[in-house]
Amino acid sequence: MSQYDYDLFTIGGGSGGVRAARFAGQTGARVGLAEKGDLGGTCVNVGCIPKKLISYSAHYHEDFADAAGYGWTLNGKPSFDWSALIANKDREIAHLNDIYQRLLDGANVKLHRGFATVEDAHTVNVDGQRFTARHILIATGGHPDKPQIPGSELGITSDDFFHLKGLPKRAVVLGGGYIAVELASILNGLGSEVTLVYRRERLLRNMDADLGVHLADEMAKKGIRLVFNASIDAIEAEDAAGATEDSVKQVRLTNGETLQAECVLFATGRTPNTGRLGLEKVGIALAKNGAIPVNDNFESSVPSILAVGDVIDRVALTPVALAEAMVVVARLFGKGERSMSYRNIPTAVFSHPNIGTVGMSEEEARKEVGAVKIFKTDFKPLKNTLSRNTERTFMKLVVDAATDRVLGVHMVGGDAGEVIQGFAVALQCGATKAQFDTTIGIHPTSAEEFVTMRTPVA
Repeated sequence: MSQYDYDLFTIGGGSGGVRAARFAGQTGARVGLAEKGDLGGTCVNVGCIPKKLISYSAHYHEDFADAAGYGWTLNGKPSFDWSALIANKDREIAHLNDIYQRLLDGANVKLHRGFATVEDAHTVNVDGQRFTARHILIATGGHPDKPQIPGSELGITSDDFFHLKGLPKRAVVLGGGYIAVELASILNGLGSEVTLVYRRERLLRNMDADLGVHLADEMAKKGIRLVFNASIDAIEAEDAAGATEDSVKQVRLTNGETLQAECVLFATGRTPNTGRLGLEKVGIALAKNGAIPVNDNFESSVPSILAVGDVIDRVALTPVALAEAMVVVARLFGKGERSMSYRNIPTAVFSHPNIGTVGMSEEEARKEVGAVKIFKTDFKPLKNTLSRNTERTFMKLVVDAATDRVLGVHMVGGDAGEVIQGFAVALQCGATKAQFDTTIGIHPTSAEEFVTMRTPVA
């Protein structure tokens, strides 16, 4: 009989934790998992899934307007019901939680409902009940930050956004990363008056510079007010007696401007969830932001304690957490046949318009390989020719001048994420610009522009 209760005990029931537990269980390993909240973590409950569902809803106002150019007449003005949207969203999220539960049950994973802490290299405590495990996996994700400013308690985070009781008439969004531009776009699309405030001079600073510049232009055309090189200095309740969710707040900016809004939404970063796990007591040194440093095998400084996903603060994307989890399972319970590469990870930003990107930015490529060729195009997509929609699509290729290998593929436009997924395969295979050029395009599509750009602009 094993000296341990479990072969693997996973703390955290999000994407990475459930994937590791499920596939470890399918090998015949004895697996336990602790989760206090809803299964699926941030992605399922307050991230990717509900965000994209609500983003779909926010697109409809443009679709209604575009329809007139194609001969459709709407009888009466379309109306929107926030409560109906949220109720339908909540029903789908509950359905996904049930699916996660069934996946764990099917893999014979024992779910322990409660908050888990680590007591030593092989022991976890779930609300007073102790379990031993040969391996412990930390997959606790992260949480959104709030800035340390007067009145920050009057603002909300992305987690709170998905549970708002009503659509705010006016909203101020603080931040310039993907969460900020996505939620600002959603609020604008649903009818809120939106101001986005960012302390830097362009959006999406971790992506190719042209993407943030083009997106800012398109967001402004849709009615979002962008305030760069500024932040929020303080927030005050207009009613001295207190503030409710839909009451007016006075938002004072560092540039001296004061705004009024019913909703102030902070999208200013996320922090790994390690604060109460007891990791430092068992000898695990944490990074300054609380992240768990791990090696290529995802082992912490205590080898029997591993970690994957947002809690290690490498690339905070659901598919990355899933891939990391599979590397762990292969090493612990398989033949170690998997490894993890963080190059050429495709990603999408579900702003309006969408962004899709894979590979190096122009800045990264010039720094890493030196001489590059840049190909760009900016055009009105066919769908917008019969409507009054002024949205334009932007595409960009970054090519190694010496080898002709395509290093980066970037897009701002409709369904950009869907388009870029296929090109991610090409980059993973080391495709060259010459191979792009000899590929037949699908006509008429926006995607064909990626294989028809012939003249470098730089």
